Amino acid sequence: MNDPLIRVNLRVFTPMQMTETEGYISGLAKRKDTDIVFMIMVGDVRIGTMGLHGIDYRHGTATTGAVIGEKEYQGKGYGVEAKMLLLEYAFNTLNLRKICSDVHEFNWCSESYSLKCGYKEEGRRKDQHYGQGQYWDEIQLAVFRDDFMPLWDAFAEKHKDVILTKYFKEKPKK
Repeated sequence: MNDPLIRVNLRVFTPMQMTETEGYISGLAKRKDTDIVFMIMVGDVRIGTMGLHGIDYRHGTATTGAVIGEKEYQGKGYGVEAKMLLLEYAFNTLNLRKICSDVHEFNWCSESYSLKCGYKEEGRRKDQHYGQGQYWDEIQLAVFRDDFMPLWDAFAEKHKDVILTKYFKEKPKK
């Protein structure tokens, strides 16, 4: 989180002390009704986090946030896989209907992988964020359950061996 190339894409813009980071992580358990954060793992290596924030069960909405901080794992599809699994959980376990995400205009990588997961641009906030010596738009993205499910079906079919063995047990035969 303290790497300037990672932090520029986050809402946090000042370096964090280790005690602040630990406090944030331990505080997540207290907000489990409105914030659910998962660790993204490759084998035993923690490469980042992905979460649902501001979960509103009445209206069926939430906002996602993600970061893959380990540079050697960026751009290799782990974000897409993690986002697809998170969205499947949000729609099919939590029964949400719409998931939003805000992206800084210069963060084309985040925008690109969100679009692969079914998000569409809903709007822009002009000159919303300052960084790298100038103001940038905030792109507002969202995906609805009905638009996501065909993508999930194709993703699950393509990755069914991994998904069934890694995430789910087989259904017992009757």
